Amino acid sequence: MGEEARSGLRARLRPVIEDGEGWAGRAFMLTIQFLIVASLVTFAVETLPDLDEDMRWWLRAAEIGFVSVFTLEYLLRLWVSERRLGFVFSFFGLVDLLAILPFYLRLTIDLRSVRVLRLLRLFRVFKLVRYNDAVRRFRLALRYAFEELVLYLTATMMLIYLCAVGIYYFEHAEQPDTFASIFDGLWWAVASLTTVGYGDIYPITTGGKLFTFVVLMLGLSIVAVPAGLISSALSKARAQLDAEADGRDADQSP
Repeated sequence: MGEEARSGLRARLRPVIEDGEGWAGRAFMLTIQFLIVASLVTFAVETLPDLDEDMRWWLRAAEIGFVSVFTLEYLLRLWVSERRLGFVFSFFGLVDLLAILPFYLRLTIDLRSVRVLRLLRLFRVFKLVRYNDAVRRFRLALRYAFEELVLYLTATMMLIYLCAVGIYYFEHAEQPDTFASIFDGLWWAVASLTTVGYGDIYPITTGGKLFTFVVLMLGLSIVAVPAGLISSALSKARAQLDAEADGRDADQSP
């Protein structure tokens, strides 16, 4: 096949592979999405205890089949892409690569779970405009609340450290093994300030208990702050986008 013929084939396949246009593109995309879901299910099944060897063999064979298809898909997307380097370092390009690379490199880390991110392509294929609007609102809201969130996270990190130091001084003498260092206190501080309270590390002294009460009260406010910031920013973003849409409608009206 000559270069001109290959270029023509790439041009015809590009909207099918990248954008899912036409019935062929929809069929291709839905098939890939089905295989992604199937691979995630088999990955979860592999973690079940007491699987017999026959089942493990079938699961392994299924994974080889999934990786083979995903590898061909990755190479096909790379081939039809106009900016190949851009595709390789794009979000979906990196996710596609991370989902298959450990299989070939025999890495100990298993990244098959990242395939779930590939399901986001469905939003592009089916042109779900309302979700695109939601994403725009969320991005705009993050931009509005960015400085406040950075300040909140900085203050929270400082507070976590101070809480870790405080519980260490209260409890270290009575529980030298449990609160052996400030690093142990950090785990307790995170669990307490986020109101999770795992219960594996807890105070036994009177001072430690009173200190924990204060920390838990602070934790309730800390959890509420980012929710309020994001909620306010989302309302502001919705109002701005609605105003822009009304302005466009007004310009288009006779």
